[in-house]
Amino acid sequence: MKFLLPIVAMLGFAMPVYGQSADEPVVVELYTSQGCSSCPPADALLHELAARQDVLPLALHVDYWDYIGWKDKFADPSHTKRQKGYAHAGGRRMIYTPQMIIMGQDDVVGADALAVENAIARHQKTPRPVSLSVSREDGDLVIRLEPRVQMDSGPFLVQLVRFTPQRKVSITRGELAGKSFTYANVVEDWQVAANWDGAGSLEMSVPAPGSNPAAVLVQAAPFGKIIAAARTD
Repeated sequence: MKFLLPIVAMLGFAMPVYGQSADEPVVVELYTSQGCSSCPPADALLHELAARQDVLPLALHVDYWDYIGWKDKFADPSHTKRQKGYAHAGGRRMIYTPQMIIMGQDDVVGADALAVENAIARHQKTPRPVSLSVSREDGDLVIRLEPRVQMDSGPFLVQLVRFTPQRKVSITRGELAGKSFTYANVVEDWQVAANWDGAGSLEMSVPAPGSNPAAVLVQAAPFGKIIAAARTD
């Protein structure tokens, strides 16, 4: 079953070919909910993607199914806002779960493994216009960006994402009452670390305390294509 909610309307240069690697993963954002009976297959697929080094899968739990009897323990209104932002940018009037957004561009039903894999494969063949590296130094993340080609004008958002590799929940109410699930790569925090114009190199440090993994995404503002991603444990 695919759930839908309406959204109020608010609404030159040739690139050289670069081989993609684990250092340039394809970003897959899953919009999911513990209150959604059709989400477990997509959650399971995200587990499979989390085992790959060439993919950066992120689970963003939304809050708009909380009213049906179970409040998602990982839900954040900012995740719903981000999903709505993608819908507005893509000219879509509806949001739903489970949905996967791949590299900020492709809208795919989250349980459709073939469509997800095809989208990942397409983005693996797409050259990244910037070089991005991320490293840990004394509790900070050091982010280095360098254009590989002449860039379109910005702004681009340099975003820091913190996530937990696995979190287990026993659900006692709602459509999935009586079941337990272990969720992969649960997003705990998502913040904009910097705005970048794309015109030159950028080096910066941002605090990243704790032991949770972190990722950095560079995205055309506000909900455009993701042009680079990197992660660190």
